[in-house]
Amino acid sequence: MNSYAPNIRPVIRQLDDAAINRIAAGEVVERPASAVKELLENAIDAGAKRISVDVADGGKTLIRVTDDGCGIAAEDLPLALSRHATSKIDGSDLLNIHTFGFRGEALPSLGAVGRLTITSRVPGEPAAEISVAGGAVGAVKPAALNSGTVITLRDLFYATPARLKFLRTDRAEAQAITDVVKRLAMAEPFVRFELRDVSNDPRTVFKAEAQGGDVVAALKGRLRDVLGAEFTDNAIAIDAERDGLHLTGFAALPTYSRGAAVAQFLYVNGRPVKDKLLTGALRAAYFDFLSRDRHPAAALFVDCDPQRVDVNVHPAKSEVRFRDPGVARGLIVSGLRHALAEAGHRASTTVAGATLGAMRAAPTAPRVYQMDRPSLGPRASVDTGFAEMAQDFSAQVVEAPQPMSEGEEARVDLPLGVARGQVHENYIVAQTATGMVIVDQHAAHERLVYEKLKRQMADNGVAAQALLIPEIVSLSSGDCARLLEIADDLARFGLGIEAFGGDAIAVRETPAILGEVDAKAMIHDILDELADLGSSQSVQAQVEAILSRVACHGSIRSGRWMRAEEMNALLREMEATPHSGQCNHGRPTYVELKLADIERLFGRT
Repeated sequence: MNSYAPNIRPVIRQLDDAAINRIAAGEVVERPASAVKELLENAIDAGAKRISVDVADGGKTLIRVTDDGCGIAAEDLPLALSRHATSKIDGSDLLNIHTFGFRGEALPSLGAVGRLTITSRVPGEPAAEISVAGGAVGAVKPAALNSGTVITLRDLFYATPARLKFLRTDRAEAQAITDVVKRLAMAEPFVRFELRDVSNDPRTVFKAEAQGGDVVAALKGRLRDVLGAEFTDNAIAIDAERDGLHLTGFAALPTYSRGAAVAQFLYVNGRPVKDKLLTGALRAAYFDFLSRDRHPAAALFVDCDPQRVDVNVHPAKSEVRFRDPGVARGLIVSGLRHALAEAGHRASTTVAGATLGAMRAAPTAPRVYQMDRPSLGPRASVDTGFAEMAQDFSAQVVEAPQPMSEGEEARVDLPLGVARGQVHENYIVAQTATGMVIVDQHAAHERLVYEKLKRQMADNGVAAQALLIPEIVSLSSGDCARLLEIADDLARFGLGIEAFGGDAIAVRETPAILGEVDAKAMIHDILDELADLGSSQSVQAQVEAILSRVACHGSIRSGRWMRAEEMNALLREMEATPHSGQCNHGRPTYVELKLADIERLFGRT
C-alpha cells in the first residue's frame, strides 16, 4: 500500500468485533462442511446420543443440527456467541483437552458470516432462543423445545459474498458434508447419526443407528454401516500398545486395497485428523505388501494422555503434534505388521467374488432347466433306436475316481485343503472341507521365498560394501541434521554416512546387494521422503525390491508340472507362512470358492 503513498505513515487501528469474527470465520469455516463439523462436535461434547443434520443446497442455504444433549441455559446464550467463550476449558492448561471444541470460535464465526439461530433447553428450565445475523446479536426470546439444542444456520457467507464464489457445486458441497458426518460417526459408535437433504424432495442421505455391546463390537458394527460389510469382512482387528499410546481399530488385508487413499481414517483421542506422520506410518506398514499404485484401507484410533499430544496446532483442529512422534509412528507400523502376520495366509473374500463375477455369463432371459419344466403327462413309449437310452443312465462313467487316502481326508480339513490336480501347469486345484481352492503356484512360492530371504536378512543384517572413495554430497545444514539423526537406522540396511564438515555428508558404505549405487540420488530420495512423511523407507525398499526379484527368479516357474506331494507341501508351507495370501506385488496367491458358490454357478440353488 505504501508503494503508492510512500510519504504517508501507516496508522495502527483496532478492528471491530464484526471484522474480527469474519476474519476468524475464514480460518474456522472454510465451506459448509466445516460448519457441520463444528456443530456436530459441539453436539457430541454436549453428551448427545441422537444427532440429526438437515442441509439444503449443499449447506449453502440451510444447515440445521438437532441433538438431545445437555442444552444451553438461557442466560448463557449471549455468552455462547462471544468470541473465546467456551465451557470446555478454563484456559489454565491448553494441553489437557478432553473435548472436540475448546477455542470458543465456532458459533461467533458462524454468526458473523450467516444467519444463525440457537434454540436450546436445559432440564428443568424453559427453552430459549437467540439469533445473530452478520454479527448483529438479537435478544433472548422464549421458545418451544422438549430438550437438547437446535442450531439453524441459513444463508452461509451472505455477509461475505466473495466467499460464495469459491464454493463448489451443491453436489460437491453435499458430498463433503456427508464425508464429515461419516468420519465423526465412526468415532462415536454409541451415538445415532442421521443426515437428510431437504433441498427439494427430502431424503435421508446417511443414517447410522447407535451400536451396543463392547467397544470393539460397536466399532465393527459402525464401520459396517459406514464403509460397508465388504470392508469389515476383509479387515483384521488392531490392538497394540507402546509407551502409553494405545492403537485400536481395523485394517484391511493387503488384497483388499484401493486405487487411491480414500479409505484411510485416522483418529487421535477420538478426533478425526489428517496427519502426515500417521499417514506415512500407515503407508510404511503396508509398503512391503502393495505396489506403489495401490493404497491400504484402515480405520485406526490412537489414544493417549492429552498431555502427550498437542491438538492446538491448526484452527480447524485437523492436525496434531505428538510429544514423541517416533513412538506414535513405531506403534502404528509394528501394530499393523504384527496383526497382518497373525492373519497368516488369509486373502480377502472380494477375490472370490471377482472370480465368480468373471465366471458368470452376461444376463439373459431367465433360464428354465429340464427339471423345472412342467410335466406333459404320460406319453407313449417311443423306440429311439439307441440301446443305451433304454438303460437307467444316459451316460457312462469311463473310470471310477480313486478314493482319497486317510491322510488326504485329514488334510481336506486344513485351510487350503488337499491338492487334487494341476491346470495348465500353473494353477493348483485343491479340495477343502467347504469348497475348493485355486492356487497360483508361481506367485505363492515367490512370496514364500521372499519371506524366507527377509528372515535371513533380519537375522544376519544387510551386508555393506565399503566405497573405495567416499562420495561427498553437499546439502543444506537442515538436511544434514535430518540425515544424521537417522544414521543408525540407515546403517542397519547397509548405508553408512557421516558428517563431512560444513554442509556436507560422506557416504562411506552402500548396501552390497544393490551393486553399483548412485549415492547422491539415494540421499536425495531419502530426504524427499523425510520431508513428505517424516520418515524414510527408501533404502529398505530398494533392498527388499532386490530380494523380491531374487525370490521371483528362485521360485517355481509357471509351466512346471508338479507332483502331488510337491503341491501339498506348497499348500502346507503357505498355511504356515505369514502374508502368503498375496504375492510380492499385492496380488492374491489363491482364490477360495465355497461349495454354495459353485452350485450357484450351475443353477443348483
